[in-house]
Amino acid sequence: METVVVGMSGGVDSAVSAYLLKKEGKNVVAVFMINWEEESETCTSEADYEDVKRVCNTIGIPFYSVNYAKEYYERVFEYFLKEYREGRTPNPDVLCNREIKFGPFLEFAKKIGASKIATGHYAKVVENNGEFWLYKAKDKSKDQSYFLNQLSQEQLSSVIFPLADMEKVEVRKIAKELNLSNAEKKDSTGVCFIGERNFRQFLKNFLPAKPGQIKTPSGEVVGNHEGLMYYTLGQRRGLNIGGKAGGNGGRWFVLDKDLENNVLIVSQGEDDLLFSNGLYAKEFNWIGTRPSGDRFSCFAKFRYRQGDQEVDVTVLDDNKIKVDFKKPQRAITPGQFVVLYDQTERCLGGGVIESYYK
Repeated sequence: METVVVGMSGGVDSAVSAYLLKKEGKNVVAVFMINWEEESETCTSEADYEDVKRVCNTIGIPFYSVNYAKEYYERVFEYFLKEYREGRTPNPDVLCNREIKFGPFLEFAKKIGASKIATGHYAKVVENNGEFWLYKAKDKSKDQSYFLNQLSQEQLSSVIFPLADMEKVEVRKIAKELNLSNAEKKDSTGVCFIGERNFRQFLKNFLPAKPGQIKTPSGEVVGNHEGLMYYTLGQRRGLNIGGKAGGNGGRWFVLDKDLENNVLIVSQGEDDLLFSNGLYAKEFNWIGTRPSGDRFSCFAKFRYRQGDQEVDVTVLDDNKIKVDFKKPQRAITPGQFVVLYDQTERCLGGGVIESYYK
């Protein structure tokens, strides 16, 4: 009997994934990963583990917990801090998948004799002539292929996504029919180690704040910021300059960051200033063989909750690309990931946005 180790989070998606695999006749073993040891109102590993235990007892599968807090801190959180220190806005969830869920966790599964691991991600893997390709899930509103853009062929060849062809409503329905304790549990959002706590307060515990001036593109000082790391391009809330005299009445937004002079650049009402025509990405990970030629057309996402955008891609070298937008894009943010897709909804891979151009 094939052994599959399921990464259990305490949520309904991984719970139903485990049930579906057992129903197929797999020898299913559940493993709960502890990646962050500090408790908060929205990152409660103990409470999540209790949910895992209740679910596993209902389904009738064994469960264990493994602690990857050290690996998470070194491989994900230190990168997170480094990026903020350098004025960028990172996406730690992408790295968590590559470095933890499909790294030490996969190694652990193989050590205990499993042939595959499984997760509750909404994504799909298809083998094609010996290559493993990543596709969007059936439920486009829940598709998580964006967060899996850094996975390697070895990692993709070792994973099962039981929810690939399911809608979220179907998953909830199965959980209710099984009377799982987490059937109605709210989906987790955001980065676990921050949760819904005040982001600035959290970051202050790890990085020293360096206040500075807020200026318009013409150099006019309109306020003071608490530290460039607390702001992201396009941000409108939390600037505390809404009532400035002499403004044009429009809403202020973050236009740019001047790291050298520690100045936050803002504008008012002129949203078109946030739009750019292309970007450069580094550390690009191609999932399988990349499209032929050094230039091709496809679709791209520059943030998770975004529809596919038409682009032209120029391959500059093995891991660096230039992306030209068919339509100007708003608030392209260095540090985030650009993820490419073809017309069949296959994920071609992704890379870190290095810079953008007007």
